[in-house]
Amino acid sequence: MWSAMGTFPSTAWTAVSRARSGAEPRAKEALAFLCAAYWPPLYSFARRLGYSTDDAHDLTQGFFVLLIEKDYLGDVRLREGRFRAFLLTSFKHFLSKERDRARAVKRGGGRVPVSIDVGEAEAKHSDGPIDTLDPEALFERRWAVTILERAMGRLRQELEQAGRGAEFEQLEGYLTGSEPQLRYYDVAERLETTEGAVKKMVHRLRRRYGYLLREEIGATVAEPADIDSELRHLLSAIRPWEPPAG
Repeated sequence: MWSAMGTFPSTAWTAVSRARSGAEPRAKEALAFLCAAYWPPLYSFARRLGYSTDDAHDLTQGFFVLLIEKDYLGDVRLREGRFRAFLLTSFKHFLSKERDRARAVKRGGGRVPVSIDVGEAEAKHSDGPIDTLDPEALFERRWAVTILERAMGRLRQELEQAGRGAEFEQLEGYLTGSEPQLRYYDVAERLETTEGAVKKMVHRLRRRYGYLLREEIGATVAEPADIDSELRHLLSAIRPWEPPAG
């Protein structure tokens, strides 16, 4: 069984993309994993369309009920390339065609396939320049941020399990591209090591973070050859935002 932040299915979307031919018996499990990992972009998309907090929650949850438990894949054209594109296309179809039925399914006491924390969802939705981004641009931005957060979360988990949580806490700022608050010298003092050792730690962690990021992306594309282009798309989606001219 795949966990939300542990053992990672590098071929998760490939498994789903084979589902319609019956060639992948674990497709439903792979789809549930992906949905649990990447629900925040859809929630933000619904909120940007003008749905209330409660409605966005119900719509996102109801969509996943249909997608995972009700063979919604049979009603929507399966996109072979990227889970990101398939998810947004499917959600748009759902909103225009089947939201009332899906909300009834969700509210009818059926099993909830993906747990959505409204507080967390709202915090994520409010994080960023949402006032001027259209729904699709916000979806893309939230998708990119979710990918980055998951890769960083896995790195944190690895270090904590290895008893190196303090190291991660001190060095995280050097991994994200943001300006670290502390100099190497200061970090070395806190970790009771040398400045040279800290630089080596940062180098190793950056390399590991890059590996985990590519693995995270790899689960959402059909072919390994698509990882680089999806990574470029991800980086373009989180470029520093500039307000429109005029």
